[in-house]
Amino acid sequence: MKRTIAPTTLVIVFATVFVLGILPRAQAGEHRECSNASLQGSFGFTSTGTLLALPPPSAGPFAEIGRQTFDGRGDNTEGTATLSANGNINHVTFFGTYVVSPDCTGSMTLFVLPLGRTITLEFVIDDDGAELRALLTSTPSGNTESRVYKKQFPGGRNEKERN
Repeated sequence: MKRTIAPTTLVIVFATVFVLGILPRAQAGEHRECSNASLQGSFGFTSTGTLLALPPPSAGPFAEIGRQTFDGRGDNTEGTATLSANGNINHVTFFGTYVVSPDCTGSMTLFVLPLGRTITLEFVIDDDGAELRALLTSTPSGNTESRVYKKQFPGGRNEKERN
């Protein structure tokens, strides 16, 4: 009987030590800090919202698709998009800067051409840097826009490797 109890006890002790050793590491990964370097590369995005503060014929539902690139330093972000403002199609380009906080939230300021407007968005980095969710915060009352970004090449594949 003693021979059966000793190996069983040994297996239980090793299993317990293994499980307890894994848990702290899994929880530590959930509290990772971010920086400007956490936001780097090209992202595709979609936007939806309502633009009520604009004059006709643009006031109404808003949708947008585009591509935006982040430099990983916060010094430069730029992109292009096609948008529909109440059914009126426009093509825009934009450029600006961004800052990422340690809690993986941040903000960006973009200058949009040919509209000649500066906008501010607040965002959160999600899915280990592969996604970004943003909300327009600088519009006049009556305008809303939310964006969802997905990294275009999450496996580290960049444009130079594609060509």
